[in-house]
Order: sequence, then structure tokens, then C-alpha cells
Amino acid sequence: MSKLEGKVLVAQGGGPTAVINQSIVGVTLEARKFRQVHAVYGAIHGVRGIIEENFIDLTRETSHNLELVAGTPSSALLSTRDKPDHEYCERMFAVMRKHDIRYFFYVGGNDSSDTVRIVNEQAEAADYEFRAVHIPKTIDNDLAVNDHCPGYGSAARFITQAFMGLNLDCRALPGVLIAVVMGRHAGFLTAAASLARKYPDDGPHLIYLPEVSFSEEQFLADVERVYREYGRCVVAVSEGIVDEGQKPIAVKLADEEERDAHGNVQLSGTGALGDLLAGLVRSQLKIRRVRADTFGYLQRSFLGVVSPRDAHEAREVGEIAVQFAMWDNVDGSVVIQRPVLNYGIRYDLVPLNQVAGKTRVMPPEFISAQGNYVTPAFMEYCRPLVGSSLPEPHRLRAPLVTKD
Repeated sequence: MSKLEGKVLVAQGGGPTAVINQSIVGVTLEARKFRQVHAVYGAIHGVRGIIEENFIDLTRETSHNLELVAGTPSSALLSTRDKPDHEYCERMFAVMRKHDIRYFFYVGGNDSSDTVRIVNEQAEAADYEFRAVHIPKTIDNDLAVNDHCPGYGSAARFITQAFMGLNLDCRALPGVLIAVVMGRHAGFLTAAASLARKYPDDGPHLIYLPEVSFSEEQFLADVERVYREYGRCVVAVSEGIVDEGQKPIAVKLADEEERDAHGNVQLSGTGALGDLLAGLVRSQLKIRRVRADTFGYLQRSFLGVVSPRDAHEAREVGEIAVQFAMWDNVDGSVVIQRPVLNYGIRYDLVPLNQVAGKTRVMPPEFISAQGNYVTPAFMEYCRPLVGSSLPEPHRLRAPLVTKD
């Protein structure tokens, strides 16, 4: 066991998920078992809370309340979109050194892993005994090296159930229904809509992902074909779909663009892409009933739609992170591997630079040759992650009455 003594600091970064609190509770309860841990602190609002020395003492939180928080969506420690540079991380490290923080656990995506990498390098340069571990989290499922990421399974479960409902709605009042799902560079979340289908004519009938160049002409041809066959069409679209020049369609069709704090084109929450695509269908195909929905933040922290497997794994990555740091005295990023497709996993620790700043996308074998749907291989991959006991739609089977 490591003899490194001092305090533990845990923080959350980036977008919330339905299970991210499982990870901080896993860190807290596991760390409190080790004698060399003097206290477990939580940083309020992530890295910004570290700079501002805005900490709470999780050592003094009851186990009962921690378990209640673990089952609650969103970030209990609150989050931030700050993207620390080298100078920012220097300030963070100075605060952690001041408070005798010897173990730092940061739950987040690839930007968060890069922050952990920089802070860890600064500790090494200062010859300060310190262990920093990145704990994976993202509904986008786009972290390198990982088979899948905590947060994705529950968001994918929400998407699956949402499209079950959209399909039922569109069957009752037929038309074209376009739903825009989060996913800037990776289409994993949008692809989960495919699990909503039960009957052969169920939607989504078309799925468009950022990994495949989007053609307005092909999109219109696809919608027209499906509409002629079924009298309706349900479409799932990733917010990050791009044209052949890799320009986001949301920007190409809009009059102006909005950017977030990281300089990325704002794609979520505006509803613009859905409205633009709906307008395209309405004007070009002359279909009267065309509607668009943008899920926006709905899929991230929806209460009551949680994959049990996702929650379990989110807890374990927090516990495993502490064990790597305490028992093995190492730094790195915890990753989930699936050596057996259906279904067995293992947790590994890889160097931070293998995950930091990198983006994983849908592999070609998960995307249909036509580029407008997913393959059975993706569904086989995704189905265990959303969890069992999904609700199931049913249809009336009574025969038609003969007309007089």
C-alpha cells in the first residue's frame, strides 16, 4: 500500500449525467477506508472551485445521504465549462499544495483528462508527491481507449424510450418527425434510437450521424422513399452532422453561428437544426405535417430513466480509481474494456495522454453502408448498456370490421 498521506480532492467537470454522482460517492466511500487519508474534499463547480478554494468536507457526510445523492442525476458538486490552460492549472496545483491534497480525482470527459494530465506533470516538476486519476464520464461515449463510458448507457436508455414515444405519436398522426440528439463528433447517442423499434414499420426509419457526410439531396430522397412506403417517417439526427467539407449543417443552413466558451459552434439547445431540416422537407417534398424536436439537455439528467448497469459501473470506476491511487500508487485514466461482447468488462488504468484531448467516434462497422442507419453490430454493442426491462409498446390486433 502507498504510504503517501494527506487529503483527497474530488471534482466533476463538463456536462452532467444521470450517474455521475455514483462516481464521486464511489471515490468518497472508498477513500474513507484508507488510514493515510486525512480528509475527503469535494470541489464546488469543478476546477473553478479549486482555484476559489470552494470545498466541502465529504469526510463528514453520512453514508446514507451519500447513497441518496448517488441515485440522483446531475452533478452534486456542481460543474464548470472552464477549460484550464497551463497557467490555470498552476493556480490549481498551488491551491492543492496549500491544502495538502495528495490525491486528486476528476470525473469528466477528454478535456477533464487533459486537465489531470497537466496538473500531474506540474506536481512531478515540483517534486511534490501526488497522485492524480481521471475518472471517465460522458453521454457522448467518445473517450478514447474506453469500450463505453459511464453516463452513456442511461442517456442511451432515455433516447431509446423517447423514440418509442415519438414513433407511437407519429403513427397516430402520420407525418414527418425529425428529432435532433446531442453528439458533436460522435453519433453513439443518436444511434441508440435504433433500439426503439419493435415492429417492422416502427421508427426511427432514418438515422444520420456526424461520422458520415450529410447530403441534403440524399436526405430528401430518403425521407420521400420512407414516407411513400409507410405514410410517415421518423428521423433521428445528430446535432453535429456535417457536409463533405466537414462544415456543420446547422451552420451551413443558418444565417449566423453562435459559439460556446471553448470556441465550438453552439449546436445544443437552439432548435435551429431541426427547424431547418423540417423546413427543407416541407418546402421541397410538399409534405404538410412536418415536425421537429430538439432533445437538448433532456437526455443528460432525466430523473427515473437510469440504466442499472450504467449506475453500477459509474460507482465502480470511482472505487477503482481510488484503489489504483492508494494500493498501486499510480496515476492515469481509468478505462472500461469489454473483452467479451455480451457481456463482460474489466477496468484498466492507462496513461493520461492516451485519453486526454482525444475523441473516439463510431467505427465503420456500426454504420450502414447507405450512411442513413446503424448495423446489427451496433445494436448488439449498445443493447446491454441501456439495461434490461425496457418498456415495450403494443398494438391492437382485433380484425377490421367488414364494410357494408
